[in-house]
Amino acid sequence: MAQSLNTKVELTIKATSFMGLATYGDMMVGDRALEFYNERNREDFIQIPWDCIDHIAASVMNHDKTIARFAVFTTLSGNAFSFSTRDNKKTLRAIREHIGDEKLVRSPTFFGVLKRGVASIPGNVKSLVSRKK
Repeated sequence: MAQSLNTKVELTIKATSFMGLATYGDMMVGDRALEFYNERNREDFIQIPWDCIDHIAASVMNHDKTIARFAVFTTLSGNAFSFSTRDNKKTLRAIREHIGDEKLVRSPTFFGVLKRGVASIPGNVKSLVSRKK
């Protein structure tokens, strides 16, 4: 059985991990770490200590401000773990108490990424032309 990093649990909620295939289980927000345990195999788990979290990017939908999923980016080798819970806002509010507001960011939308890519085309063309000279 996996040993929890937390000594006190503040929130336990049903969640889905999107690492490869979707895995269903429970997410625990505690005093020392964010933890996800697979409901079928308790040895399949993810434990992320608070000091190892670089930032969390939430996918916010446009009109009704619902959060579809969120990704936890770690400082260790830059890994990203993507999750969705039954109540993402409640989960992120509990996480915010441990990591602070500055580490919770909104992930770019599809059109935001597309706009940034189109805006970078003139600079890329200019650098290609200057290399050929």
